Amino acid sequence: MNYLTNQLLNSEELEILGNLSKEELFWEDGKETAGKYAAKVKNNLQLRRDSELSKKFSSLITKKILSNELIKSFALPKKIHGTIFSKSQKGMGYGCHIDNPYMSTGRADLSFTIFLNSKENYDGGGLIIESFNSEEKFRLAAGEIIIYPSTYLHSVEEVTNGERLVFIGWIESYIKSIEEREYLFDLDAAARSLLAKYGRSSEVDLIFKSYSNLLRRLGS
Repeated sequence: MNYLTNQLLNSEELEILGNLSKEELFWEDGKETAGKYAAKVKNNLQLRRDSELSKKFSSLITKKILSNELIKSFALPKKIHGTIFSKSQKGMGYGCHIDNPYMSTGRADLSFTIFLNSKENYDGGGLIIESFNSEEKFRLAAGEIIIYPSTYLHSVEEVTNGERLVFIGWIESYIKSIEEREYLFDLDAAARSLLAKYGRSSEVDLIFKSYSNLLRRLGS
């Protein structure tokens, strides 16, 4: 399965974001932003996108994603869009679905979820991602992000106790293909590793040259 997990937010940021859950006036039924099919299996609450709180903190988290070197290498983000703060309380979940390939905000090449509260604060609520012949469940630590191809079927287990708070969104990548992104990620990782171990060399320069020219050729 092609995915990336990484610690993105620190404890101070998480403390501030955790207070969003208390702003009851700004939360609405998640079905409001779901497609026709997904709405049938979606049961959660979402912070209104037009609220000042949502716009302010969405912008802050988006900047952190775009400044993370590992995420940039893995996802090659052209645009982050459609971001939503989501809250699931006892009895809530999101059945198996596929994300829309095109949204009003952009193309969905990669999906991401950032877990905003401790997994000790709720039971259930695992993110389940299905690939061709496997299925994996993720209940990450507070502040961790998981990024995975939007082509995968996925779901959120019913929360059986407590409250699950996450930030989700989509990435339009410069590279549409999952395989081509993986090739570029491996090349970039190898070049950076050699540079760190041995310093600048003509061999490292050739790898970076190949990487850059492949990105130029494959990118959109």
